[in-house]
Amino acid sequence: MTDDSSNSSSDPSSSRRDVRRDGGGGSMFSPSWGMLLFAFVLIAFILFNLSKQMGSSVDYVFVWKQAEKGNIEWVEYQGDHIKGHWKKIPDSPDPKIPKLTADFEMVPPVQMDHELKNHFMANGVQIKAKSADGAFTSRDLLFLLIQILPFAFLFWFLWTMIRKNSDPFGSGPLGSFIRSPAKRFKPNEQQTTFDDVAAMEHAKQDLQEIVEFLKTPAKFQRLGAQIPKGVLLMGPPGTGKTLLARATAGEAGVPFFAINGSEFIQMFVGVGASRVRDMFRTAKESAPCILFVDEIDAVGRIRGAGLGGGHDEREQTLNQILSEMDGFQQTEAVIVIAATNRPDVLDPALLRPGRFDRHVTVDRPTKVGRAAILKVHSRKVPLNDNVDLNTVAAGSIGFSGAELKNLVNEAALNAARANRDNVTADDFDQARDKILMGPKREEVLGPKEREMTAYHEVGHALLAWLLPEVDPVHKITVIPRGRALGVTQLMPDEDRYNVGEKRLHSQLAFMLGGRAAEKLVFNEYSAGAEDDLKRATQIARRMVTRWGMSDAIGPVAFRDGEEHPFLGKEMATDQREYSDDTARVIDAEVQRFLIQANDRAVQVLTEHREKLDSLTASLVEKESLDLAEITAIIGPPVSRSGDAVVLADG
Repeated sequence: MTDDSSNSSSDPSSSRRDVRRDGGGGSMFSPSWGMLLFAFVLIAFILFNLSKQMGSSVDYVFVWKQAEKGNIEWVEYQGDHIKGHWKKIPDSPDPKIPKLTADFEMVPPVQMDHELKNHFMANGVQIKAKSADGAFTSRDLLFLLIQILPFAFLFWFLWTMIRKNSDPFGSGPLGSFIRSPAKRFKPNEQQTTFDDVAAMEHAKQDLQEIVEFLKTPAKFQRLGAQIPKGVLLMGPPGTGKTLLARATAGEAGVPFFAINGSEFIQMFVGVGASRVRDMFRTAKESAPCILFVDEIDAVGRIRGAGLGGGHDEREQTLNQILSEMDGFQQTEAVIVIAATNRPDVLDPALLRPGRFDRHVTVDRPTKVGRAAILKVHSRKVPLNDNVDLNTVAAGSIGFSGAELKNLVNEAALNAARANRDNVTADDFDQARDKILMGPKREEVLGPKEREMTAYHEVGHALLAWLLPEVDPVHKITVIPRGRALGVTQLMPDEDRYNVGEKRLHSQLAFMLGGRAAEKLVFNEYSAGAEDDLKRATQIARRMVTRWGMSDAIGPVAFRDGEEHPFLGKEMATDQREYSDDTARVIDAEVQRFLIQANDRAVQVLTEHREKLDSLTASLVEKESLDLAEITAIIGPPVSRSGDAVVLADG
């Protein structure tokens, strides 16, 4: 069953099915469309010949004058018009008709014009007549075809579409519209295995059972074990969820179907459900296989949530997915793998046992994992001897796998712009600065603005340098980058997943350090501290209302808004879960935390005013200072082994 080529050779319908799946739009070049094109060409040719056989239309006066000249050989009365033949084709009296034909047609103003008939007889014109009853001329045929052909074509088109789409998986244009757009990858196209996936050992262990079941299902079935029908990969964007799914299929050597959740949704109600049915039908025919649905939250959100109710098409599609997943038989080796970075908005029916039984969390990599990922992405990148990937990994805390790949690519681009043969450590440093702080801007600050910005950034850096709970300083710059006029870059010395109260208070002082330096030196505040105040206020309010770090409030959590999964964000509501008196206490505590942090920042900067001035002077001169330059100016940072603020150099 695992050999896709043997299945195709033994089952003729499978090859036909593969062609239909891979070439959904091939019906436009089918024999039916060729016959239709030939019919249109034939009809156009017949109508063209009929138009040539019809006589030129001329007026009454012109015919009268040609009869006087003896240039009319014969005429024939046909109902309400007269048809005739010239002896010699005259020149056209109408500039719109450049050349007349040998025959002509004319509609007399009076149907029984005896005067015209006598005029023909007087000039020797032979007169013929045809009964109007039952007469059918080429002119009548042309008019009849023009009126009937559009209706005939419309009838033929509708009949063809109904016949071809009586089976919802037919090969007609409507059939391709309701078929699943899932892309199939055959086993020989799967080049990704677990060896290509670094830093996700826990996730790979969870998926290894899936691989073993797909390879040897009898091992589990003889013991009555049931493999999970669905695996939900959860994690931030760029952590490698899609890569894990492809690696699982490549490791198992089975067909892999990939589709995005948004591809089910259409403006027509019922199309998404039809595509789901087609997708699962195809997967069952190709079992054992893996069906991967990326961004499943696009179609699997909680039903009935949000303002005004859910989208009917989306809910019908979700209901069909639930029905199909619950309808798998135990012998059907079809594994559904879904990925999302919003598991909190998924419908509970998707997450219950029997559907997505196993939940695998794919988190951002640790330091060891980042080093392994960097080695994978730098295989084809020539590195200089001064590049230490472990050092680069230590300086990229919080980077996902996709961001690490981008880091390596940016470093390679920087080396290419400098016409170097390999990538150096400086290239990685500049690439990290560009990713974290943004590209350099061309704005040139004035002397006053540059000095105030320098004091602001040095105020931040000096607080981080002197407070042991704050992360170490890596670089200070007053070169405008991104949306900032200046940046103080910190470099965490370890991965942290929790934070204590002391560190939070020190971070508040660090955030307000730039504002405190401006007030200390210039005796005024600038608008450049807007983002610092915003972030500091958010942290202080969370400390009071969510983390229980205020003695006046106590161990109580207060929420100012209500989460709406359908909208995906937090919405403020008028109904609070606490009184106005409690709101006043919360505001007072937040204000107290921020004032204490500001006073602490002012105190530290006042005590070390000399370091503040000397470091600012060097920053204004050089525009950017790294760790070694800062250490040379003000000495090494404080010892971070204890809580006391003690300078390492005494």
